[in-house]
Amino acid sequence: MQTNFTEAQLTDPGIQRANEILRSCVHCGFCTATCPTYQVLGDELDSPRGRIYLIKDMLENDRIPDEKLVRHVDRCLSCLACMSTCPSGVHYMHLVDHARAYIEQHHKRPFSDRALRWLLARILPYPMRFRVALLGAKIAKPFRRLVPDARLRAMLEMAPKQIPPVSRNDDPQSFAATAPKTLRVALMTGCAQKALNTDINDATIRLLTRLGCEVVVAEGAGCCGALTHHMGKESESHATAARNIRAWTREMDTDGLDAIVINTSGCGTTVKDYGHMFRNDALADDAARVSAIAKDISEVLMQLDLPQLPDQDVTVAYHAACSLQHGQQVKTHPKTLLKKAGFKVVEPADSHLCCGSAGTYNLLQPEISGQLKDRKVKTLMAKSPDIIAAGNIGCMIQIGSGTDVPIVHTVELLDWVTGGPKPKALQSAP
Repeated sequence: MQTNFTEAQLTDPGIQRANEILRSCVHCGFCTATCPTYQVLGDELDSPRGRIYLIKDMLENDRIPDEKLVRHVDRCLSCLACMSTCPSGVHYMHLVDHARAYIEQHHKRPFSDRALRWLLARILPYPMRFRVALLGAKIAKPFRRLVPDARLRAMLEMAPKQIPPVSRNDDPQSFAATAPKTLRVALMTGCAQKALNTDINDATIRLLTRLGCEVVVAEGAGCCGALTHHMGKESESHATAARNIRAWTREMDTDGLDAIVINTSGCGTTVKDYGHMFRNDALADDAARVSAIAKDISEVLMQLDLPQLPDQDVTVAYHAACSLQHGQQVKTHPKTLLKKAGFKVVEPADSHLCCGSAGTYNLLQPEISGQLKDRKVKTLMAKSPDIIAAGNIGCMIQIGSGTDVPIVHTVELLDWVTGGPKPKALQSAP
């Protein structure tokens, strides 16, 4: 694609990167075949190629984003299926992230939009605030039909039946390996996950220590910054990420780390991109060091001696989170591990398509999100699974709201069959 940025514009590192990405696009349209919003809406401007044209025009002309452009960019899930499909290697993620930051700086949204985004940015990344909000949503949930705004109704729908108690395993500390030590790793405990499902981190710690890892929860680490990053709130997301970088490099520079383990794939995609996010910052070197050792839990488990177990006579439908299969290009490890643990693993049709969760997308775009959820649940149910497994809390909440089949994190199943407790979601299941 030909671009026409001025020399002055290209002195901006963000524009310089956008120019590189735009020039790599050859207009082929392969991305439209795997774009969930194009599949649902059928509008060229709701495909990656269409959004690329809109973003190019906006950036080249220093254009103030209008409502039409913002609507189409907002509808993007950032599922990154287009990056898996693109034969030219167009790094759409960096382009749309830059566009969102530009929109945040230059476009004044309606008051209701601004208020909702401010609220999400002030609540979701903070576990205790999120717990209080979930409690309020749980109380208000029976009255959700009286709420006129579909986005607020979606927030009430998100409230779980039970809010789990705080897990003290999420506090800064170190867990010794219970088998001969092979690795020392830091566990990213996250933010929303600590309010929605504390069992995932608990299971991760048990499994890793059982397989010979010392597990550290670093002082000062917290939210990865993804939620605010994808809303274009660049200063907020970078401040959050910087705290993680400092926390983890302190561990790297004292007792050393072999990996930073992440069991929420949406977070993993962002942490692995810290090197790019901070490329022009004083933290550039440290950010690159962190990104270099950031790994999804499935990547770390593939390095360890997970035992080959007998047939469990249980069919597990594996849902591939977009942030894992497209964002991190981790496609086979979770399935390999589940099969090694004795589960029969099946995959739904169109497994590359998003479930509609996508961070805050199911709260900001509930109608499109709901259509994608219904499609995903239908394809999963067609496999008649006993259990659904996924590697991302957002996907688990989204899919779980549309089916009675228990849905658990992959690591919970692996922990269970290697000596851990039965996941709570399965305790009432046959």
